Amino acid sequence: MNHNKLFTSEKLGKLSLKNRFIVAPMTRITATDDGSATTTMRDYYERFAKGGFSAVITEGIYTDELYSQGYLNQPGLTNHNHIETWKNVTSSVHEYGTSIIAQLMHAGGQSQGNAYTDVTVAPSTIPPKGEQLGFYGGSGSFKTPKSLSLDEIKEIRHSFKKAARHAREAGFDGVEIHGANGYLLDQFLTDYLNEREDEYGGSLENRLKLLAEVIEDVRNEVGKNFTVGIRLSQIKVADPAYKWPEGEKSAKLIFSTLEKELDYIHVTEPDGTQPAFGDGTKSLAAAAKAYSSIPVIANGQLGDPDQASNLIEKQEADFVSLGTSALANPDYPNRLINGKELNVFDFESTLLPLAYIKEHEIKEDIIRD
Repeated sequence: MNHNKLFTSEKLGKLSLKNRFIVAPMTRITATDDGSATTTMRDYYERFAKGGFSAVITEGIYTDELYSQGYLNQPGLTNHNHIETWKNVTSSVHEYGTSIIAQLMHAGGQSQGNAYTDVTVAPSTIPPKGEQLGFYGGSGSFKTPKSLSLDEIKEIRHSFKKAARHAREAGFDGVEIHGANGYLLDQFLTDYLNEREDEYGGSLENRLKLLAEVIEDVRNEVGKNFTVGIRLSQIKVADPAYKWPEGEKSAKLIFSTLEKELDYIHVTEPDGTQPAFGDGTKSLAAAAKAYSSIPVIANGQLGDPDQASNLIEKQEADFVSLGTSALANPDYPNRLINGKELNVFDFESTLLPLAYIKEHEIKEDIIRD
């Protein structure tokens, strides 16, 4: 198949990206104990820039020094030292003409390691399903979280604004608000995790309220010339089988509501090419394209260049983000354009212990952020 379309330039907000390949956010837990970026992180992101990716989206970065951290040794963007150490990463990536976007994340009730507190918070006092991830330092069931007060929700909104400002100061080209995979903003969106009886609970419109407010707050903080996107999913780290209750009807309301102050929507599914809402329905990326008017990044087992090309050619996505395929091929775009064979992903190329993975039959899509 002809892959030329994958190497055309396209806009992502004010950013002009040289091709359609973006590195997906992946949890790495290689920051210092206080959340500062390290040379290991710099080298990790720099290799993708060297390899020809047009943009890199970071691992989830926590936004405050209270409840947002999700994993020990996760990086933050909450103070001067965080800003200064991230500058080493962003400048290294920029040397190769690659953009870098900071993913801003509040773990909420899905937090399993926080240097600032042992308390977790969520929309309601309902713990996530499933077990914590042992290879990221957790064990056993998730804690029962504390239900957030309205004042605490205001503080969370403020923390996203502040972290976005810090991202701009650290040299990032944009921010991605993490509204996927079962973290806090997705918990507000999720019917069975949100039993609030105030303006943030009940109807889907109400459950979208905090996401819309955070997007608006961030946009007002960083202005129109700084790229702002959001990541959305049906699946969760702790509940990979979850689907939006009203399927495509829910998707239409979610995408059309949230697009207003955004430059892009980034969607992830176990397989980004497959129907997202049952047989004969659209993929999640195609639904985002249909129900919004902004660029869409598709994620989910898109390492096959034929599949990636097909999505772009059919205008079901504007970009593809690669996780495991990028780990196996940090120079994926350069390899593809030069006709070199692509490496097959294996877990030894990640931070996850291979023996643990084999013992627990962990699927590769779980390492995505």
